[in-house]
Amino acid sequence: MSLTSSLAIGRSALNASQVAIQVTGNNFANASTPGYSRQMVSMVPLGDQNYGQFFTGRGVGINGITRRVDAGLQNRLWNGYSQEASTSASQQFLGGLESVLNELGDNNLSDGFSKFFSSWSDLGNSPNRDGARALVVSQGGALAGQIRSMRTDLVNGQTQLDQQTGDAVTQANNILNQIASVNVQIVNSEGGGGGQSNSLRDQRDQLVTQLSQLMDVTVVEQPSGAYNILVGSVPVVLNGDSRGLRLDKTTNGASTDVSIHVAQDGTQLNITGGTVGGLLSMRSGSLDRTIKKLDAVASQLIFQVNRLHSQGYGSTPLTSVTGTRVVTSADTTTPFNDPANQSFASLPFQAVNGGFLVTVKNTQTGASQSVRVNIDLDGITSAGAPGTTDDTSLASLNADLNGIPNLSATINPDGTLKIDAATGYTVSFGEDTSGVLAVLGINTYFTGTDGTNIGVRSELSSNPGLLATGATKDGQPTDNATALLIAGLQTAANGALGGQSILGAWRDTAQQIGAESQAATTKAQSSSLVRQNLEAQRAAISGVSMDEESINLLNYQRQYQGAARFITVVDQMTQTLLGLIG
Repeated sequence: MSLTSSLAIGRSALNASQVAIQVTGNNFANASTPGYSRQMVSMVPLGDQNYGQFFTGRGVGINGITRRVDAGLQNRLWNGYSQEASTSASQQFLGGLESVLNELGDNNLSDGFSKFFSSWSDLGNSPNRDGARALVVSQGGALAGQIRSMRTDLVNGQTQLDQQTGDAVTQANNILNQIASVNVQIVNSEGGGGGQSNSLRDQRDQLVTQLSQLMDVTVVEQPSGAYNILVGSVPVVLNGDSRGLRLDKTTNGASTDVSIHVAQDGTQLNITGGTVGGLLSMRSGSLDRTIKKLDAVASQLIFQVNRLHSQGYGSTPLTSVTGTRVVTSADTTTPFNDPANQSFASLPFQAVNGGFLVTVKNTQTGASQSVRVNIDLDGITSAGAPGTTDDTSLASLNADLNGIPNLSATINPDGTLKIDAATGYTVSFGEDTSGVLAVLGINTYFTGTDGTNIGVRSELSSNPGLLATGATKDGQPTDNATALLIAGLQTAANGALGGQSILGAWRDTAQQIGAESQAATTKAQSSSLVRQNLEAQRAAISGVSMDEESINLLNYQRQYQGAARFITVVDQMTQTLLGLIG
């Protein structure tokens, strides 16, 4: 072994300790940097050299500078971020939805239903009192306004959700592009060698963290060092290529659906986590369900009240009545139950097989005549085969009404049905088992079909005497029968609402939103604790410990000092040797 070899050993120790001190200093500098992973120097002894029959060391070398990262823990942490963001988005939205419903506040919709039905009950107790009639009209208008306003607020919330989702998708696209760019930098920087570009890898992991807060992702590292990013089983980043995302809106009847697709090939993504997943879940779940239930409750309110009101009579006898349902000219001769009849096919309520009574009364003599009008909607032809060709249409109903003495019917140019009694006669209706009067808007209380357009018939506001309070029961007129029947709808079971009453169905919907809001708060708190726990575990592995780095710094300093002293000794020996030779 020569003095030259000894100098080489000292130099390797100086170089190794310098690198180690530099890495330690970098750890100190980034101790508070978000996403920074602690770096460690791995030192190995250099290969021995033969010295006679012995082997002597040749110093120390740097085997690598690596990040302290647990890949499995990192993936769990990304999933934790995704779950926390999703539950947080759900919690915030459900809290806002609960505020829109305002069931615990003043002037909520449940109170509006109660006030409306109570006004009918009061009218039933005093059917001839004008003030009670005016109150019923006023309460109906207020309830209709509440329903329309709430539906508008819910749809606005839907629009806001779509905007937030679109913003999040735009943000995700930017992050995907950055990840693809850093993938290229890492592959080019590392060049297939053994070393890693730690700062670039930290930067990429931080980008994945941001992406996981927007959507649930799976990360697959390639042998080249690049990340492939997948949503479910669909890749959105392949090496240096970002495939992009886009938000699509499709019309589905009266509603609009939102979905996320891969921009390159249109593959639909099933995003369940992150902010995007939380927003999509709320839109297609709680919000959509609430809007549909509000429409269903409003539709049944309209139809059931109209069904009873159309068969009743008020203090002002009817001499002429015009329906509110507009039927296109093409549908006039098409049976009500024909799927091709666009004027009726899309309605949330339909006429059924049955009929109704028309009573025409002579105002001078008091004599009356009642005629049964049959509504054939059985879907069976006269030959006994399935079909609607022989079933009732607006044109055939108009002809049947025209066949009643002292009564005439006309289909107006706008498609509404008008029924007129002859001079000196009045007309009334009863025993409608088909619901056709309510569907056509004949002598009804409400207008509209659902929460978008519910309203009170304008004639009732100008003439409350047209408000139907009485009905003929068992051939005998009863002045409060209709009012009491409508008041009973508040608690009456409704098959179209799953056996619930109109008020009960809405209260259950509001209560369900309240329960979901509480559950979302609990989930958000739980997911936050899980994420914090995972972050603590990552910090224990990848975080910088100032105490540990201080100890390492002292060790590397002593190593450097020892190597420098060793070189000094070797140099002195060399000078001595040279002096002896001289």
